[in-house]
Amino acid sequence: MIRLRQLAVCYWLQLKILLFSPFEGFLAVVFPLMFATAALLVYQVSGDPEAMLYAAIGAAAMGIWTSQTVSASTLVQRERWAGTLELVVAAPTRFSLVLLPITFAMATIGLYSVVATILWNWWLFDVRLEVENWPLFVLSILMATITIALFGFLLSVTAVRYRTSWALGAALEYPGWLLCGFVVPLDLLPDAVLPLSWILAPTWAVEGMRASAAGESPWLDLAICGLVGLGYAALAAWLGVRLIDSARRDATLALT
Repeated sequence: MIRLRQLAVCYWLQLKILLFSPFEGFLAVVFPLMFATAALLVYQVSGDPEAMLYAAIGAAAMGIWTSQTVSASTLVQRERWAGTLELVVAAPTRFSLVLLPITFAMATIGLYSVVATILWNWWLFDVRLEVENWPLFVLSILMATITIALFGFLLSVTAVRYRTSWALGAALEYPGWLLCGFVVPLDLLPDAVLPLSWILAPTWAVEGMRASAAGESPWLDLAICGLVGLGYAALAAWLGVRLIDSARRDATLALT
């Protein structure tokens, strides 16, 4: 019960901070609309309504991915710059339990981009999102949000020991659009990179969104998405303990 209260309080406080952050506001409000516009302008050339709908669904998830990869990977770095990382590491609460609710708060902000992108696509490109099964479509969006948050959790943990690892999130932003099948079908990708797509949970979540929109069953995609997300959480929790313990043991925990 105490752990749940700590997670809830940390989540709520971070969510309020993010809501008033100019950087997060710009990242969540402006970026998704820019990316969706660029993607749909490319597909508009073909004049294929099905292709436009395919891109519109993928563009709706792109905002969550962007807000998470960039923000979560710089999360620890921002604490380092503020001089508060030592306090976070030294706190009685496990380090991973401090980072986890913060990444979930970031993903919650990213949920706005889904609604904004859907409305933007409708108003600007007249692409109406026709969904056969709305409950499963919403569930797929929530699965995408949760698993992307867990992926951000994994990224943020690595930055506690390696200062330059924050750049990994920025480097993954645009390749992730392709590898997760947001705007390009996975069938068009080289076979050599498909395993990378399979270990990214958003790949399966977006497939679930498309299956739900088409009236097909998304359960297999969502089950795989959930398992991959749990793998992220387990790996991040293990790394969080190992990296900090290693740094303390070797007296190399240079945080500032």
